[in-house]
Amino acid sequence: MPLSYSKTGAIATFTIDNGKVNVFTPAMHRELFDALADFNRDPAIRVGILTGSPGKSFCAGDDIRTVLPELSPQEALEAHLSPHCHDARAGLTRPGWEQDVMRMRRVKPIIGAVDRYCLGQGLIYLLLLTELRVATERAQFGFPEITYGMGGAGAMTRLGRVVPQAVAMEMLLLGERIGAAKALAVHLINGIVAPERLMAEAQAMASAIAKHPPVAVQVELEAYNRAMDMPREQAMDYAGTLFRFQRVAYDGPGAGTGFFRKSDDQ
Repeated sequence: MPLSYSKTGAIATFTIDNGKVNVFTPAMHRELFDALADFNRDPAIRVGILTGSPGKSFCAGDDIRTVLPELSPQEALEAHLSPHCHDARAGLTRPGWEQDVMRMRRVKPIIGAVDRYCLGQGLIYLLLLTELRVATERAQFGFPEITYGMGGAGAMTRLGRVVPQAVAMEMLLLGERIGAAKALAVHLINGIVAPERLMAEAQAMASAIAKHPPVAVQVELEAYNRAMDMPREQAMDYAGTLFRFQRVAYDGPGAGTGFFRKSDDQ
């Protein structure tokens, strides 16, 4: 399948597998949306990994060669004015289900494992759908959309919150790629590994997260993401409220003592 979704223990893996450079078709965005919805719902799953098929690129973006359904001018107008851009009568369009994927609220972290190309929509998904990212030394990152007359990736991804503004402008306005070494230097990724170690490293990170109490992971993710858009005092109040609810809900080791600990002998 162009997009496979599998579960092993507490870890779910999303694998992009469509052609040599793993481009996304409109139908694959819908498949990713459905997989993410299941990922959010399944209480046995605590963390995810998003990657490309072994040896191939992570994702080189949207498949611009995909032939879309022919629409009348009125159908095209209605489809693109729709909040979801993919009504049942018009079928899959651009933009389409990727809008729903990008807006989906997640309560569990995902790790990105990147080899070779991570471009366009592939990089958008990496930035919006992953909290930790590991890449091979041959990975390349970029937004080539501007060369096709498209723009907006910087706003959708808030790239300037991840990398310095000068680097963000370089990637967005020049449309040029940066390699893994520079991506690491500007904190776009967390580490670089050999290609044969890519999935092992991602799985080790995922396993470490899966060992933590899930409510603590969800509170950390929720508080961090929401507080990014809040004034400091409001962020402190919000995080404090979540923490108090967490203390009430927590029933693991150390519950009722006023402090949380991993075991009774700590």
